[in-house]
Amino acid sequence: MQTSDVLRATFEHVRELVHDTVSGLDADALTWRPDPEANTIAWLVWHLTRIEDDHVAHIAGADQVWTRDRWAERFGLEAGTMDHGYGHTPEQVAAVRPSGARVLIDYHDRVAEQTLHYLDKVDADELDRIVDRSWDPPVTAGVRLVSVVGDTLQHIGQAAYLRGLHERRS
Repeated sequence: MQTSDVLRATFEHVRELVHDTVSGLDADALTWRPDPEANTIAWLVWHLTRIEDDHVAHIAGADQVWTRDRWAERFGLEAGTMDHGYGHTPEQVAAVRPSGARVLIDYHDRVAEQTLHYLDKVDADELDRIVDRSWDPPVTAGVRLVSVVGDTLQHIGQAAYLRGLHERRS
C-alpha cells in the first residue's frame, strides 16, 4: 500500500463519519448547544470541512470549493467570507446555520472530492514538498495533511458526541 492510499482511505473514512454524524438531523438539532458557549454540530462539521478545503486547496494549488461554488450563503454567512472558524466566539459559532444536514453533506462531499483528486497525484516527493516556511521547522505537504486529518477526526468525534447528547435529551 502506498502512502497516498493510506491518506485516501483516511479522508474517505472522514467523509463516511460526516455522513453518519449529520444524516437525518434537522436545523434545530444541528444548531443545538448543550450550553450557550458550546460549539454546535453544524459549526463543528462546517469548521472541519473549511479547514480541509482551505489547507488542501493551498497545498494543491487549487481554488477553495468554498469560494468557487459560493457556499457562504448556504450556511447563513455573508457572501464572500473566507472565515474558517479558528478562534470563533460563541456568537460566531451561532451564526453558522445551514438549513439542514444536506448542506453540510454536500459541501463536505465537494471538498472530499477535491482532496481525493489531489491525493491521486501525491507521491513521496510531493509529501516532502515544503508548503509553509513560516514555521520552524517548515511544514511539508505530508505534515499539513496529517494536521488536517487530526483536526477533522477530533471535530467529527465532538460532533458525534453532541449528536448523542441531543438524542438522549429528546
